[in-house]
Amino acid sequence: MIQTVITCVIAAVVALVIGILIGIQLRKRTAEKEINSAEEEAKRIINESIKSAESKKREALVEAKEEILQARNEYEREVKERRADLQKQERRLQQKEENLDRKTENMEKKEETLQRKLTELDEAREEVATVKKTQMEVLERISGFTAEEAKNYLIDQLAEEVTHESAMKVREIEAQFKEEADTRAREILSLAIQRCAADHVAEATVSVVPLPNDEMKGRIIGREGRNIRTLETLTGVDLIIDDTPEAITVSCFDPVRREIARIALEKLIQDGRIHPTRIEEMVEKAKREVDATIKAEGERAVFETNVHGLHPELIKLLGRMRYRTSYGQNVLNHSIEVSHLAGLIAAEIGADITQAKRAGLLHDLGKSIDHEVEGSHVQIGVELARKYRENEDVVHAIEAHHNDVEPRTVVACIVQAADAISAARPGARRENLENYIKRLEKLEEVTSSFPGVEKSYAIQAGREVRIMVKPDQVSEDQMVLLARDIAKKIEEELEYPGQIKVNMIRETKVIEYAK
Repeated sequence: MIQTVITCVIAAVVALVIGILIGIQLRKRTAEKEINSAEEEAKRIINESIKSAESKKREALVEAKEEILQARNEYEREVKERRADLQKQERRLQQKEENLDRKTENMEKKEETLQRKLTELDEAREEVATVKKTQMEVLERISGFTAEEAKNYLIDQLAEEVTHESAMKVREIEAQFKEEADTRAREILSLAIQRCAADHVAEATVSVVPLPNDEMKGRIIGREGRNIRTLETLTGVDLIIDDTPEAITVSCFDPVRREIARIALEKLIQDGRIHPTRIEEMVEKAKREVDATIKAEGERAVFETNVHGLHPELIKLLGRMRYRTSYGQNVLNHSIEVSHLAGLIAAEIGADITQAKRAGLLHDLGKSIDHEVEGSHVQIGVELARKYRENEDVVHAIEAHHNDVEPRTVVACIVQAADAISAARPGARRENLENYIKRLEKLEEVTSSFPGVEKSYAIQAGREVRIMVKPDQVSEDQMVLLARDIAKKIEEELEYPGQIKVNMIRETKVIEYAK
């Protein structure tokens, strides 16, 4: 039984092996057929690719030949066009050369003609010189004067006649204009002054802060002076604490900083807590208050003068002039007054009222920052006005209001007059005694520097100078010219409010004794 089973198993295994061998053989044949088929297909594809590549190659060659032919045709066409242009240019150049040759020939002919004329002119000059020399010899022999003596004699005679005629003409013109202009000018100025009512307040250059008691001085000074040092450092002012009862003086060249220090000090005194931290807080509050006041004052000035369209920065600069003084006169009030006066004068003479008021309001604009910027207030004002694009006529009026440049418009002359009126009002300005005496001495020194002046006296608080001349050195005709020269030198060298009258006197004394 077991043997039969083993035989069956062996037979099965043998059959399985034989089946596997047969399957492998069949797969091999199938694979060989597929390989052969794939090789044939590959050969076919390669042949087709070769044919397609050759076809494309031929097409590309044909296209390249066509492009080359087209490019050659375009190149030949461009060459022809360039040749034609070159030929045209050559013809033009040839024509120009021919024209230049003709012009050169003409120029040569003209040069020859000019040379011939110059030669003739030189000969004529020599002939004229000879004739002139002969005539001069004849004239000298007849007159008994040499040429130089006759020339000096004529010059002296002419100088005397011209001096006399010029003096007479100046007198005539001055008399005519005085008759016509004085009356009209007085009417215009008097009307303008009467219609412009302004307060005259002379402000000090220091601020005085009242104290509730003298004990507060010690608290303001602080331990080892720390409080007063902090306040002076933050505000840039000098605090003067002296024997004055219940008062502290705030001194500073910058009125804005002085005002900030005054407000901060008043707030500290009112608050009672005085220490460095509190001082810093109060100084900041005071700065904000002053900035707000500056803006409000600028807007007030614009509103009062009815000047519209000013740049916001110009309005702020106007407000800063609230804390600026000139000879004790508040500059903002002075500018407002000048604006009103300029508008009234412009209305009287038929000039541009709006422009006159605008120029009058801005004429001292440079004084708002002249403590911070180098240069005169006129130069600073001109730069500020141009920076914020003010009208050129307004800029010129600012530049000319102190005669830094010659005024060339009616508005500039009006602003000059209005500025002088406002500054010369009684009580509008004040001047300390030392400056007043120096100004008068300088006036007398300038007027005495001219030859022929014997004595000069400044009178009427420096608004008139009386000059005594030497009668043997200065004639009546020369007095007119001398007075004009003295007035011009005063304008150039001195600074003064209003105007100065030059009063010249010439006296002739004759003494004889009866025996």
